[in-house]
Amino acid sequence: MKNIDVALIRLLQFVIFVVFTFTVLVYFGALVLLPLDLAVLLIKLLSVIGFNSLIAALVAIPAVGYLGYRVYKMPELLKLLIDTGMDLINTGKVKIEQFNTLAAQTKA
Repeated sequence: MKNIDVALIRLLQFVIFVVFTFTVLVYFGALVLLPLDLAVLLIKLLSVIGFNSLIAALVAIPAVGYLGYRVYKMPELLKLLIDTGMDLINTGKVKIEQFNTLAAQTKA
């Protein structure tokens, strides 16, 4: 019966590992893709207003670059964004280690 309990604990540990890995990948992926999405939306907005797509891209991409530069110039904001992702990683690591201790207690 202990083997079934340990197998169940390991299965749930794997599920939690996959959930936290997915969450971290989505978080950091969103940080990377957010400027690209903003550029695409600005290009579409300028195209609706009446600008040619090439001219809209020539205006929107430097505008998004400037916003990225402004975020880079605020080290507290940049640190907060990175620390949030690192907290997700550390929380996942702690939870996985708790499963290891639970499995060790169940084996004994």
